[in-house]
Amino acid sequence: MYKELEKFDQTNSFSFSIEDSLEAVCNAPESGSGVFVVYEIDGENKELIMVGSTGTVQNDGTLKIKNGGLHDKIVNGHQFAKTGRKYSWPAQMKIENISLLEVVWYETFNETVKAIPTAVEGQILQDFLDEKGTLPRWNVAF
Repeated sequence: MYKELEKFDQTNSFSFSIEDSLEAVCNAPESGSGVFVVYEIDGENKELIMVGSTGTVQNDGTLKIKNGGLHDKIVNGHQFAKTGRKYSWPAQMKIENISLLEVVWYETFNETVKAIPTAVEGQILQDFLDEKGTLPRWNVAF
């Protein structure tokens, strides 16, 4: 786990296989904002392949939550073929011969903690870049 994520207690995870409905297995809140990290699970190996976030902090310090929050961003966010992840993730998993993903989400901005989602996402990506020299393979750019 990345140390930036340790301070967030509103967190959970779910597994996703090609046969699953992403909409059905995703347990992220529809009203929450924050970050999500995606791992490829291959037996005992766990590899970070993507980091994403949702929610924008406004000038007055309030949070603008997109409709559907973290849940919608994970399920319907565009990736790869510019379609919702509920379609693009299974297709990409098939291409890369990935049988299982683990998605871990964190609410980073709520009543008790005020961390800007994109800042947390950026720090995780920076740490990954420092360690590996690249971004996670499903992150095209940041």
